[in-house]
Amino acid sequence: MTSIADGSVIIQTSSEPVPSTPSWFGEVTLLIKYLHKHGVLAKIGEHVRFARRRFGRYEAIDFLAVLFGYAISGECTLEAFYQRLQPFAVSFMALFERDRLPSRSALSRFLAALTEAPIEALRTLFLDDLLSRPLSPEKQTGGLVDREGRKWVVFDLDGTREAARQRALPQTEDLPPAFRRLDEVCAPGYRGRKRGQVVRTRTVISQAHSFQWLSSFGNRGNGRYREELRQGLSAITRYLTAHQLPSERALLRLDGQYGTGAVLADLAGFVFVTRGKDYTVLDHPLVQARLHLPPDQSQQRPESQIVRSLYDCESVPVGSEGVRCRVVVATHPEGRKKSPVGVTRAGVVYELFFTHLPQRAFTASDVVELYLHRGAFEPTLADEDQEIDPDRWCSHAAWGQECWQLVSQWVWNLRLELGHQLEPTPIRITEFAPAIPPVTEQAATPPASGYGPPTTATLWKEGRFSGQDFPLQPDGALQCPAGQALTAHERRREADGSLRVVYAASIRSCRPCPLREQCQWQGSTTKKPRQVSVLLHPLAVGSEPVLWFDWSRRQHRRACIQLVRPSMCQDRGRVCHLSQPRHSACAPFQSFACSLSAFVGRTAGSQRALSIGWPGDDPTVRRPRRLCHLARTGGGLTRRILCLGIPSPRTGLLLRVQPHGLFSWRGLDFSHLLLFLPPTPPFLPSFGNEVFGSARFSPTP
Repeated sequence: MTSIADGSVIIQTSSEPVPSTPSWFGEVTLLIKYLHKHGVLAKIGEHVRFARRRFGRYEAIDFLAVLFGYAISGECTLEAFYQRLQPFAVSFMALFERDRLPSRSALSRFLAALTEAPIEALRTLFLDDLLSRPLSPEKQTGGLVDREGRKWVVFDLDGTREAARQRALPQTEDLPPAFRRLDEVCAPGYRGRKRGQVVRTRTVISQAHSFQWLSSFGNRGNGRYREELRQGLSAITRYLTAHQLPSERALLRLDGQYGTGAVLADLAGFVFVTRGKDYTVLDHPLVQARLHLPPDQSQQRPESQIVRSLYDCESVPVGSEGVRCRVVVATHPEGRKKSPVGVTRAGVVYELFFTHLPQRAFTASDVVELYLHRGAFEPTLADEDQEIDPDRWCSHAAWGQECWQLVSQWVWNLRLELGHQLEPTPIRITEFAPAIPPVTEQAATPPASGYGPPTTATLWKEGRFSGQDFPLQPDGALQCPAGQALTAHERRREADGSLRVVYAASIRSCRPCPLREQCQWQGSTTKKPRQVSVLLHPLAVGSEPVLWFDWSRRQHRRACIQLVRPSMCQDRGRVCHLSQPRHSACAPFQSFACSLSAFVGRTAGSQRALSIGWPGDDPTVRRPRRLCHLARTGGGLTRRILCLGIPSPRTGLLLRVQPHGLFSWRGLDFSHLLLFLPPTPPFLPSFGNEVFGSARFSPTP
């Protein structure tokens, strides 16, 4: 050990490495003890069973303990996790009331031997644990309140993909067929923007207001989305039953791959909103006739310059199954680039939205906004990738990978639940869509609620043709009983907000018509052609605004993580786990005289390990990122500091106490640390005779 003294401050260094407790160990202890308290681990040991092969005296709970710790730790790989955990393996397994940590090879064999039965049992326990305890004492679930005051609970169901890159293998007659380790979990499929040759798709179900995961289903390639949809509906049904909510008040937001008649037939009993991909619906006469009338509403997103014209069709059959649903057609002019969604016809882009939401509660604009609001699901998946990353490869077996992803979602829900207990906050209320003004205030403009179905005049005299005898055709014209076409030539706004569209026939068609005596009131003479008015009355909807009830997406999870892991911070929007060095870590500062104050203690965990150094050196000296603005006087910093893991030959580090009571590094011989020293901010004033005011470390000549 080498000792350097200068005034009242002494630095002692030693090349002996001393392992430090991983920064995530406290959170592991917290979550596992919470599971013990509610008997979850005992239930796992009782229900998750399968035929064991080459596991010795290990039980399923031993391997699940490793997966729980791996998910909580945030370590990049299992190898790094085992390396940090090895010095504390006995203490870690004692949390699960076990005495031996399984090796990595034993864990790999366990994941490869898993079958469907134990995974389904684990999935059932996962959902049971979620439903056994509400997030708030009032048992609130959040929700969406429509314009008629009815409450809906929204669920997001979508798939996320992980791509795997594979090198090309030689294929000759004298070589056996190529074998890939990921063949069981991956297959060719849609990769999106991810690089790779094969993919695995994971379908997840999220409660959109509390951000809780309900389940996860993974399959090779593009997945079995219809089978996964039915499994997801079963999990949603259990959630609704546990919270005593009717299935008619559950709203499913689905991705565009579910927008076909065959899939919509599987959603019987549930209300949904999805983007349609069966564009043959555009050729339906009801849709074509509606597209030739004025649009119901216009819609524009704040982040986009595209203005969509919305056409609301109440009951249209979709697909060969003839599933009737409400169809909202959104159109906008074609741009310079090909539109990534929709179909382009004659320079116009058409998008379809299918839903069962009632027209009196949701306007066409509400439906489109509600679907596009699914974009809030993407930040949730991004947070999951940053904190846990459940899509990373943990096993080359399908059920082993499924087990890892279930455990990852379990950890997410536990953090969310404990965060609500640490920081109970009232539910947020957001105005999703403003209230619709009365019709009298918008008579000169199109009604904000859109239009109802087109209507014509009723029979005004016996034996005469009324407006109902002139049906609307797909080409936008009316057809008279004699088979002639009436075209629109005038539109005018009525005092009650209605829009009158006047259609007229040609005089050359009316004069020789044999039915003119039934059609006009001049007898056998024809002075002007027949005209028919089509009225579009304002749609009668509720006058209340659409309200969204939820909680913060990040606040509660981060409260749980930062309670026992103060080294977690957010850098440029990304979560950073500033843990100790991955291999031979040591405590950065060790006190002999007195303990650090509460404020200084918060900064000790925020020191980042050095990522580079001399070959063979342990990166044990870490910079105090937030020491300057978090530390306070009183309680003090000890004047004797022990730095472990620093080789003696390069010890030239001197902590000097300046006359103004601040610290500075002096005699810094290993220049590879200079890159990591923080820039020089203004010093904070010192107080009294305290050695430590607001510290700032900087190189001095």
